[in-house]
Amino acid sequence: MIKLWRHLLIILIKENKPIYRQGLRHMSGELNQPLKRYLPGIDGLRAISVLAVIAYHLDLKWAQGGLLGVGVFFVLSGYLITDQLLMEWKVNHYVSIWNFWMRRFRRLLPAMLCMLILVAMWLLTTDPERLLSLKGDFISSIFYVNNWYLIFHEVSYFESYGPASPIGHLWSLSIEEQFYLVWPILVLIGLKFAPRRGKLVLLILGLAVLSALAMALMYVPGTDPSRVYYGTDTRAFAILIGAALAVMWPSWKLGEKVKPIVRTSLDVIGAAGLLILLILINRTNEYDESLYQFGFLFLSIVTVVNIAVLVHPASRLGNILGCPPLTWLGKRSYSLYIWHYPVIICMKPEATIEGLGMVQILWRLVIIVVLSVLSYEFIEEPIRRGQFREKWRTVWHHDRFKPFIGLSLTLLVFLVAQSWITNAAQNQPESVQPVSIQNNVQNENPEKTDHDQSAYFDEKHPASNDLSNSNGQKDDFVSPSSTGKGITLIGDSITMDVDSHIKELLPGIVVDGKVGRQMSRAQEVVDELRAKGELGDRIIIELGSNGVFNKGKLRTLLDTLHDKQLYLVTTRVPRPWQDTVNEALKDVANDYPNVNIIDWYAASEDKSELFTQDGVHLTPEGARYYASQLVEHLMQN
Repeated sequence: MIKLWRHLLIILIKENKPIYRQGLRHMSGELNQPLKRYLPGIDGLRAISVLAVIAYHLDLKWAQGGLLGVGVFFVLSGYLITDQLLMEWKVNHYVSIWNFWMRRFRRLLPAMLCMLILVAMWLLTTDPERLLSLKGDFISSIFYVNNWYLIFHEVSYFESYGPASPIGHLWSLSIEEQFYLVWPILVLIGLKFAPRRGKLVLLILGLAVLSALAMALMYVPGTDPSRVYYGTDTRAFAILIGAALAVMWPSWKLGEKVKPIVRTSLDVIGAAGLLILLILINRTNEYDESLYQFGFLFLSIVTVVNIAVLVHPASRLGNILGCPPLTWLGKRSYSLYIWHYPVIICMKPEATIEGLGMVQILWRLVIIVVLSVLSYEFIEEPIRRGQFREKWRTVWHHDRFKPFIGLSLTLLVFLVAQSWITNAAQNQPESVQPVSIQNNVQNENPEKTDHDQSAYFDEKHPASNDLSNSNGQKDDFVSPSSTGKGITLIGDSITMDVDSHIKELLPGIVVDGKVGRQMSRAQEVVDELRAKGELGDRIIIELGSNGVFNKGKLRTLLDTLHDKQLYLVTTRVPRPWQDTVNEALKDVANDYPNVNIIDWYAASEDKSELFTQDGVHLTPEGARYYASQLVEHLMQN
């Protein structure tokens, strides 16, 4: 491996000579530049990255680390933009910052505006209230400050209930556009005061180190990482590392003629880097603490190694990743990124317990690709090349395009109608008819009690029959005459759902629930209950539905309760942190003999009727079943 790296250094030092193929050219509206060499391998890497992001947002288990694709895009942007600026400086001895900005805006803004307009029209048709609630998201996205808007409004990327924002992915474009706005100026300053390549690289890497340290120091393990995930300051190191590579390894200075051992070294190192990247996408979880403690930095280093190999004309790996399917996707990666999230979110406005089926996934992918192709062919490329009017004049007057336009409009109308019907159905009160029947029964027979309703519940869910004796009556432990004295239930809004039912089964139990409560507040609640003399000898902790937690802090809490009998309740939430929370609860419980697990996740499997539309909170029937599960485990332990 040392020999491989030595050969790469030889390339950097000796083979890094300018190659100006076919001389210089003058492009309309642009400065004289060396004829750019197409980099098919980079498009292949773009394709892999955007596919990873799409798979992540589709909640595909094999791409649980698909969010890393955004980090790859950051490194790519840093490299390609800096490479372009340095090439312009080399040829013309100056950089036209205004022209650079205009090229970037023409490339990025039109497609995004088109997407925002279409999403706004969709929401206006299907859910006007939701559109009003997203006003700040739309405005901040247009001005490329969406990431800071989300930070200041404490909007979590990972831990949110209700319908997600269909434009929630635009935070990353804000970071990139902020970079495009500032970086040309900083590059010019750097070239003036640090003309030597080595000094400039050190300056850029110094800034990158500060940014990586900011992420590591600001992140609090076991808490929502959205602040460091969104921040320009805490994500800049990825872009800066790519920029540093552009200074050391400019694509326009790399020659094809290299020794066979160098070519082999490039391919071996590139293949190893690509394999590591794929493993990270498959194995990494957004709640892995190591990810924010230099894990993203490691990703950036792996990516920059891949880029160094793929941009070299002698690399065979670049030709492999430059195969037609990947380059086709790579060229449209921006379009795919822009359109994929609105399609996924607008077609799944409410959370569901079950994941998407294969047919649903394929249907969404078809729509994403169609919208991306339309955006790329009729908006992005024509505007970028200054041919927008000519393109649309041709489209409007050419017969072969008219059926395609009609089909697209028909598809749009169909999707809007489908979404409107779905939302209308979801907004109908689900329990109107059952409540009406129940009220009629109670009016006809005033002596009918809640005890009779529980019999209906037990019939629906035989699992709760374990709490009944052969005569159909609740045994002494769960009957209203039983006592809940000495038992404390601490939880979040789910605890509030079951409050009346658990008190019915265990009179005297102390229940302390609060909407949005995190595990990090458990110690505070325990201390308050202990001070009031309301902390029992048997404590049930139902926390984790609202996000991940620090296992170290949970262990500290359990250490202070070593003389108590404790029960940790697993969670079922259709959110990415569900498995992480449940694994953490079981892992910690294994280390404490006085701690038991109440596995609500297992008990509620395939029982979607227990949950409301958000897939988290409980229906009245679900609340009774939940309470019965708690009592059952208390009885057994």
